[in-house]
Amino acid sequence: MPETSHITIGVAELADRIADGRRPVLLDVRYDPQREGSGHAAFAQGHIPGAVHVDLPGELARPGRPGEGRHPLPEPGDLQASARRWGINEDSDIVVYDTRAGLSAGRAWWLLRWAGLESVRILDGGLGAWTAAGHPLSLEPSAPLPGDVVLTPGRLPVIDADQAAEYARRGLLFDARGSDAYERGHIPGALSLPAAANLGEAGTLLDREALRARYAALLPGGQPQRPPGPAPFAVYCGSGVAAAFQVSVLAALDIPVALYPGSWSAWSADPRREAALGPGPGLDPADLESGG
Repeated sequence: MPETSHITIGVAELADRIADGRRPVLLDVRYDPQREGSGHAAFAQGHIPGAVHVDLPGELARPGRPGEGRHPLPEPGDLQASARRWGINEDSDIVVYDTRAGLSAGRAWWLLRWAGLESVRILDGGLGAWTAAGHPLSLEPSAPLPGDVVLTPGRLPVIDADQAAEYARRGLLFDARGSDAYERGHIPGALSLPAAANLGEAGTLLDREALRARYAALLPGGQPQRPPGPAPFAVYCGSGVAAAFQVSVLAALDIPVALYPGSWSAWSADPRREAALGPGPGLDPADLESGG
């Protein structure tokens, strides 16, 4: 993947923009799923100058009702209030980053795109790439002027559990979790497609040709003519976080994919839903439309 695209931005371009006064709205979306609340502490210990901390469970999700999963989509009004607090205006350029190479920041990218904002990019390689390039961190708290953005949710496709089951039946649903989690339980018929496999050893995205090779079966010509929902393919993960990053990777290749926000945490909480165990099919042209 080129260092800069319509989905990602490289460290060099971000540093140049900050240096010449074209600073975007910077959102620090650090999140450790094993340590709730750790993101704010990490932010206080050093962040990209001018960045605003975003609490993923508290601002990019809402408390879930039974069966909704761990990270239901936030209420639109709450998301708009958060976006204004972050300093986002109608014409803002926005860059999101984390320390997981986009696996958390992708949730902010997806929500803001879903809410109608176009100029949102993920920092390729995240904070690690920023510091590896020798750029400074700040300990100063950020207090941006409140923004005036008006969000218009619904701009990216989502599916529910029934639709997820149909996508899976036709071999068009992807599981973005790691293979271990997939083998411990997954939606029957879903294909294993770990989001982390999009990254190279340095924690940045694979180059465009490598990604196109990985997803060759999904490029135009391999897409179903009559998908079972609002996009040719759909993706889920544990709770709708890593899957959002997977959507961003596929969007960079112009491959439309719907998100199942409830993901495995919602599916597995429903006693009516079956679960499959063990290894299953990966992405292969023969698996598409065959149910795996």
